[in-house]
Formats: sequence, C-alpha cells, structure tokens
Amino acid sequence: MSSIDQSGSFSLGDSKVKRLGYGAMQLAGPGVFGPPKDHDTALAVLREAIALGVNHIDTSDFYGPHVTNQLIREALHPYRDDLVIVTKIGARRGGDASWLPAFSADELKQAVHDNLRNLQLDVLDVVNLRVMINPHHPTEGSIEAPLTVLAELKRQGLVRHIGLSNVTRDQIAEGRRITEIVCVQNLYNLAQRTDDALVDDLERDGIAYVPFFPLGGFTPLQSSALSDVAARLNATPMQVALAWLLQRAPNILLIPGTSSLAHLRQNIAAAELKPPEDAIAELDRIAGADHA
Repeated sequence: MSSIDQSGSFSLGDSKVKRLGYGAMQLAGPGVFGPPKDHDTALAVLREAIALGVNHIDTSDFYGPHVTNQLIREALHPYRDDLVIVTKIGARRGGDASWLPAFSADELKQAVHDNLRNLQLDVLDVVNLRVMINPHHPTEGSIEAPLTVLAELKRQGLVRHIGLSNVTRDQIAEGRRITEIVCVQNLYNLAQRTDDALVDDLERDGIAYVPFFPLGGFTPLQSSALSDVAARLNATPMQVALAWLLQRAPNILLIPGTSSLAHLRQNIAAAELKPPEDAIAELDRIAGADHA
C-alpha cells in the first residue's frame, strides 16, 4: 500500500487544500464555449462539490468565455473562507470558439480584471499564466515579458499567488527567478507521463503539480489493464486513474471536471480508493504499453 495520504491536503500558496478538487471547464457549453446545457445542474454540481468537501476550484474567464466564472459566482458567492479559486490567463476565445494567445500586457491586465469582476472578488487567490506558444504542448520560449506583467499585478495586490501552465522545465526555472511559483499545471495522467521527473523535482521544492486532463481530456483514457484493475477493486476505470495520480506523489492536486452530479460523486470518492501495490505496478506499465 502507498504511504501517501491520498485524501489529505497540500499547500497551494498560503492555503492548504484538499488534494482532490474540481475543474469547472466542463460546465461551459460544447467545446468549452457558450452557456451550459443545463444551467440549474451546473449550479448544483458546484454546490455539491463544496458540500463534499472540495476547497480548490480551477477555472478561467476564457471558459465560455466568462461562463464558468459567472456560474461559480452565482452558485457559491459569498465564498467559504477556506475555498481557493485558481484561474488562468494568457488566452482568449475567437468568435468561432478558437483558442488564441492573449499575451500582451493590456490583454493580461484585462484578463485579471475580468476574472475579478466575474468571480466578484477583490483579489485572485492564484493565477496561472497559461503559455500559448503552442496551445497543445509545452514549447520553449521566454516567458519573462508576460510573467513580469503578472508579477506587477501581484505587487499591486490584485493577485495573491502565481502559477504556470503548459510550461517546460526551463520556463519554470525562468519563472522562479522572476516571482514565486506556487503551482505548475501541465498535461499528465496515467498514460501521458512526460513530466515524471518534474513532478518529483517540484515535490522536493514544495510546489504543487496540478495535472490537466487527468482522465485523458477530450480522449478519455482507455486501457484493458486499467479496466481489469478497476473490476478487481470494484471501482470505475476513471476512479482508479484518479487514485493512481493521488498515490503518485503528495504534491499532485487533482481537478477532474464534470457537468454530472453522479460523476462528481464518483470522482470525489476516488480519494478513498487505495490500490494495492500489485495493482499500482500493473498501472505503472500502461504508459509504456501499446494500449487500445
């Protein structure tokens, strides 16, 4: 059995948050664009997440755009004292639902103010700078200019803490020379493990690692080994995938998203799932396997 406390907490800036949080992206319409399919259910999902103990919500004003932040405000404001809302800037949405870089100083400043207004906050807990050199995977290139803008907004008291998203190891190092970095949000899951060494390095430095697409994103994880382990543990494959991430390293914070109350409850229950060592070994092999 793993010695990592899967249902415990980890530092995110100056707060301790539960290791299993909630990502709001799927509350927006198809393609993360436009309003939700069911407004009342979206509000119910947010309120149920808090009722189940979630105190870390991930969002962005470019989800919708504006949709998820406005839903969070409608469902949860005034916010509980222990709730940490993490947002991200660095992109905008085109009228055709495209994802476009928004890295100029004016765009970054406007994004912070938009998040503050739509969430009805005076200060943002954590803002991730989403690096859009290549929107699909980390790509080398300096982040000094945009991060300096965000660091100045932090000095002005509009942002408490800063994180980075979709970044390389060199960009993280560059970022840490400019300002304190409290979290890194990159693509990582049971099958996509390019950041294995980075996860461990950040753990040593007390920095949270927040995988996006922990369940595979728009192409959900599929593996016969994952399904077999899930059947043995009387759990769903997605619960097992989340449990694997929680046991992987104590600095991993999860933000699985869903617009379904049933799936939300299944995701939260994954924190109590403790796969035995033989199951973990079987799951570890998935990344190197040619799985269907």
